[in-house]
Amino acid sequence: MGAGADVVVIIGAGGIGQAIARRQGPGRAVLLADFNAATLEAATRALEGVGYQVVSQRVDVSSRESVSALAKAAASMGRVTQVVHTAGLSPVMAPVKAILAVDLVGVALVLEEFGRVVAPGGAGVVISSMAGYMPPPLPLEQDQALARTPTDELLQLPMLSEQAVPNPGAAYALSKRANHLRVQSASLTWGERGARINSISPGIIATPMAQQEMASEGGPVYRAMIEKSATGRMGTPEDVASAAAFLLGPDSSFITGADLLIDGGVIPALRAGRLQLLGR
Repeated sequence: MGAGADVVVIIGAGGIGQAIARRQGPGRAVLLADFNAATLEAATRALEGVGYQVVSQRVDVSSRESVSALAKAAASMGRVTQVVHTAGLSPVMAPVKAILAVDLVGVALVLEEFGRVVAPGGAGVVISSMAGYMPPPLPLEQDQALARTPTDELLQLPMLSEQAVPNPGAAYALSKRANHLRVQSASLTWGERGARINSISPGIIATPMAQQEMASEGGPVYRAMIEKSATGRMGTPEDVASAAAFLLGPDSSFITGADLLIDGGVIPALRAGRLQLLGR
């Protein structure tokens, strides 16, 4: 592995991250990162066992120092041609403060730090969520604040205060909405390097995280989403990997700053009134 290697960075070694690594990794050096050391070790071993060239590094995406160290490690491996950010916490996994730190600030940090090292012609994908489409539209000034506020000042916004964000579900949806806005904004700075950045908003994907959600008290809501959606099924990590392959590849060279909703039709069902969620 040397300066001439093409590097694909996968942040988050869960089901979606591994599926994208399998799809994008052949012929490239893979830098795999996760917060959970056991998850990272198991995923690295699984990929190496089937012939992938993998370097692993633990990362805390809520820490600028940690994300910056990961970006520097990627650049030291070769040309950073693909960056995929899948790490996140779901509403049943963490309290409000942690969700905002990981799902909102973490994405902003990855966009900023990897925007400094991505190679010309490179591309990135942030895995957001269909939850970003669920809240009512925000006032323009709040959209602009989420999009443009310096990353280190994001959590000081009044709209992200403890009083303004009542529960983990609200924190998650707001974070995912912010992901779309930050990606739009970052597409301009990434474009200055000749690189592209987009996001994907998956629906219910068959991963351990989704299984946790299905087993929670919100499980009936998730099952209703699947039943009432146009496709009537859960998505697979490979569904997300296919979408990521498109956005990372040459066929999407005119697409940047966009979000691709791949939810099997849940959001259309909500907007058509076919599916009702509490609080809507």
